[in-house]
Amino acid sequence: QRQSSEVRAKRDGDGAVVTSPADVSPGDSEYAAAVAQTAIALSVTGLFVVGLALVEGIEKAIEFCTAYLVEESLSVDNLFVFLLIFDYFQVPLANQGRVLSYGIFGSIVLRGLFIGLGAIALENFKPVLLIFAGVLFFSSGKLLTEWIGDEEEEDEDLSDNAIVKFAGGLFDSTDQYDAEDPSKFFTLEDGVRKATPLLLCLVVVELTDIVFAVDSVPAVFGVTEDPLLVFTSNMFAILGLRSLYTVLAKAAADLKYLEPAVAIILGFVGVKLGAEYFGMAVSNEASLGVIVTMLSGGIGLSLATKDADEDDEGASE
Repeated sequence: QRQSSEVRAKRDGDGAVVTSPADVSPGDSEYAAAVAQTAIALSVTGLFVVGLALVEGIEKAIEFCTAYLVEESLSVDNLFVFLLIFDYFQVPLANQGRVLSYGIFGSIVLRGLFIGLGAIALENFKPVLLIFAGVLFFSSGKLLTEWIGDEEEEDEDLSDNAIVKFAGGLFDSTDQYDAEDPSKFFTLEDGVRKATPLLLCLVVVELTDIVFAVDSVPAVFGVTEDPLLVFTSNMFAILGLRSLYTVLAKAAADLKYLEPAVAIILGFVGVKLGAEYFGMAVSNEASLGVIVTMLSGGIGLSLATKDADEDDEGASE
């Protein structure tokens, strides 16, 4: 479940240990730093768009913006999974940035590889567009099905997750962090060197990103087949997620209509891919309009229903 639970702070024997950015107050230095990093990341992205428009033309800039929004929306949706993973492994908030930084490096390498293979496949085998479309239709349907059934199902137990089980079998591990330095990936337990939950969390994050790439890469190729735009939109979205992490985590539980909006976007891009294969082009302007409408609608409806729910709770009290 991508939004199956709101991650909260946990306590250990020494007192409160913050494990979720959702528990960081807007007045805290961590939150202020996250807002500043977010502003910088968005500014750099904006400068890239301006430079692209000046060098390559406005059409290329629109292509990039459309691809970037698709990738950023998928990255934000993936944030909910990362929150669950960090909560399951009880990763202290101070160490989550380290895991995300390593995860970003792995994502850049993996996405670059997948994008290169995708570009070669498209150049030599055009029917791969239909394969990409099928992947997006499947992902769209799966997201919608999970979202519709979310209220009826219990929170997912990650101990039964195949990726978590696989990661746990790779190392001789312990469920305790290093007592002197929780940021260490290994610790000594009874004289034996063992992997800490931080290393297992990192492995799970990296493996999960491979799963995410299965719908992410076809989605961006549905917007543009320019390898440069495909790669840069992925990179800016991934880097943006790192800076947005603390900010968006506070709103994660309230964005309940973001997931169906992302599902509709994936379905739309799938239709676009199929149409292009049969010679019917969908303009970049139209694509950008649909994506912006879906994202703004999902976020706006989420916030509106949140306010309505709060008003109802206030009235009942």
